[in-house]
Amino acid sequence: MTLVKYVERKNTSCLKWDGLQEHFSSGNLLPLWVADMDFSTPDCVQEALKKYIGIGAYGYYATSDAYYNAFISWQKKRFGAEIQRDWIRFSPGVVSGFNWLTNIMTEPGDPVVLLTPVYYPFFAAVENNGRTLVSVDLLNDEGKYSIDFAALEDTIEKSGAKALIFSSPHNPIGRVWTADELERILQICYENGVFLICDEIHQDFVYGSRRQIPMCMIAEQLKTKKGYGKIDGQYAMLAAPSKTFNLAGCQNSFVMIPDESVREKWDRFAEGISVTDGNGFGYVAAQAAYEGGEAWLEELKEIILGNYEYAKSAVQASFEKAIVPPLEGTYLMWLDLSAYVDENNIENFMEEKCGLAVDYGKWFRGTGNGSCIRINLATKQEIIEKAMAELCKGLQEVVNENNR
Repeated sequence: MTLVKYVERKNTSCLKWDGLQEHFSSGNLLPLWVADMDFSTPDCVQEALKKYIGIGAYGYYATSDAYYNAFISWQKKRFGAEIQRDWIRFSPGVVSGFNWLTNIMTEPGDPVVLLTPVYYPFFAAVENNGRTLVSVDLLNDEGKYSIDFAALEDTIEKSGAKALIFSSPHNPIGRVWTADELERILQICYENGVFLICDEIHQDFVYGSRRQIPMCMIAEQLKTKKGYGKIDGQYAMLAAPSKTFNLAGCQNSFVMIPDESVREKWDRFAEGISVTDGNGFGYVAAQAAYEGGEAWLEELKEIILGNYEYAKSAVQASFEKAIVPPLEGTYLMWLDLSAYVDENNIENFMEEKCGLAVDYGKWFRGTGNGSCIRINLATKQEIIEKAMAELCKGLQEVVNENNR
């Protein structure tokens, strides 16, 4: 029985399919951009929402213990993380969460560090809130990315940074950080008084031998070492069912704050803007997904990994200089086309020559990413096949033109 079902989303007020004209040169491109799936949510979610809709009254919602327990149990079963109920706070989305934490834990003008290339709303969280952006490029060895810890420490010390917004797993490059890498990140933040805002929204998309490790597990390990007893006050984590189960429109995410004093700051802020809880639809959907969506997720991951393998092989079979990093996490493929397409021509190439809408490397900033693109793999294989055929056709035309 097939659990994951493709949905035709065009003309359904879907941003990915129906919002192209606002972001690209045409509304008729094949969309592979914003991280949203072309699959319906698990049946258990739809059934729970139908039951809720059937009540016929949608007033104030009393959040149940079952909602929190579903998320806590998911974290324990999938990752081994011991999330405490009193850690959890609400935000309508992970983006809202890291924007609010930036406001809560830093002051206007404070430097905030990002590791680039990285999810572009991170930049908005820094710049739109009047903080000072400080960037450190990830090391890139032919598509194998790692953290330049020496540069990170040096930058933090020289800038006097107060926060680091961190992507784990990393969007867009698809890295799943190791325990050693995560421990070093948290150590550096603790030793330099930098508050770590850890975006773990893609945590459920991890492949192969890689293991997603929530930051709270790293903190527990560090507590066994002398001098790290107060490390809970140095970080917060963000997660949501939105990416995992295609529920972004339900506006429901989890902010996990282990330290009581940081929670008090969060509560004062949330009360000040009068956003302390969400809508019933989001709570019902999230609880149902965590309680009954695991088999659906495992099938989905097989589809995504198959799409990645197909796309990678299709491009590199004829264009071996195209660089495709290993997909360790997320459902997004990072593709470096710098050997074939100049960064000043990448948008024209993708949209006019290939007919594709993708996320562009320059949106994620950092050095040398202008000819990179990010491809959304969460769709049926036929669409990936069509997209790769058009991309390879366009690349071949470029090669032919250069050989004339």
